[in-house]
Amino acid sequence: MIFVTGGAGFIGSNFVLDWLGQSDEPLVNFDKLTYAGNLHNLAALAGDPRHQFVRGDIGDGAHVLALLRQHRPRAILHFAAESHVDRSIHGPDAFITTNINGTFSLLEAARAHWAELDGAGRAAFRFLHVSTDEVYGTLGPDAAPFCESTAYAPNSPYSASKAASDHLVRSYHHTYGLPTLTTNCSNNYGPFHFPEKLIPLVIANALAGKPLPIYGDGRQVRDWLYVSDHCAAIRRVLAAGRPGEVYNVGGWNEMANVDVVRALCAILDRLAPKAGASYLAQLTYVADRPGHDRRYAIDAGKIERELGWRPAETFDSGILKTVQWYLDNQAWVADVQSGAYSNWVEQNYAGRGVAA
Repeated sequence: MIFVTGGAGFIGSNFVLDWLGQSDEPLVNFDKLTYAGNLHNLAALAGDPRHQFVRGDIGDGAHVLALLRQHRPRAILHFAAESHVDRSIHGPDAFITTNINGTFSLLEAARAHWAELDGAGRAAFRFLHVSTDEVYGTLGPDAAPFCESTAYAPNSPYSASKAASDHLVRSYHHTYGLPTLTTNCSNNYGPFHFPEKLIPLVIANALAGKPLPIYGDGRQVRDWLYVSDHCAAIRRVLAAGRPGEVYNVGGWNEMANVDVVRALCAILDRLAPKAGASYLAQLTYVADRPGHDRRYAIDAGKIERELGWRPAETFDSGILKTVQWYLDNQAWVADVQSGAYSNWVEQNYAGRGVAA
């Protein structure tokens, strides 16, 4: 049995589906079901006894500890987080509450659970914390990619809150001996991605005939990682990672945001053409967001050398699968684009020169 937090969100739900697609080991899926948590992501598991969903808040330590004592999992995989930079700019409170205070509460429950295990159970137990490359700050155009020893320099309330959670996890290993593992991943993309992030937002807006908003000059560079590759990396770290270690997980795919949008438009022009024009005609440059990091890049050499993991998808193969998924699942997109989401999009892009 494993215990997964945030397993109804984008990366978490992909991990849950991936895990149960390859293993009969059951799991408890613990999720608060905020705006980005969606049980429809897990519809394929309806009636599957290996998947037990529990709605709850990682900040409720008593609830978490009761579940840990009931199910006695051999591992906790911590995906639950507020994760969108723009939202953290508009409302940082939730990021402090969930990413810092919530992780602290979860660590305390995990420590109590771990202390109650027998010798073999204590030795086998793992707490795997899923984090982000954004904790490292920004890179110059010719700087070496982030590695596990890169100094932290977060530049947004989101990345600062994740940096704090990383430090808490590290401290629980070094102070209490809790067998922790931390992964810092680059930008994920793929199925079930909530359409506030660049790739799903562009696909949804393109199909709806809306502007495709590009912050600033669009030359911000990110390393892109297909979500199923990330799931495979997490499985590998859980199986063979050394307690106390950090593993950077990247896709070896650095691309500027505007080039990602152009690639999406080219695929949509081929798979869902519209009469008389390319989707590129909808591309619209808007005012940049405050403190926008210029470049992220991950050196994923450590996880490859030590654990033998490397992404299976190229950007070309992964982005094609992603676009096709969104074309095949437009009802899912329509369902998550609720009034609350629409109101937030309007707020975020107000004053940037576009009605998104």
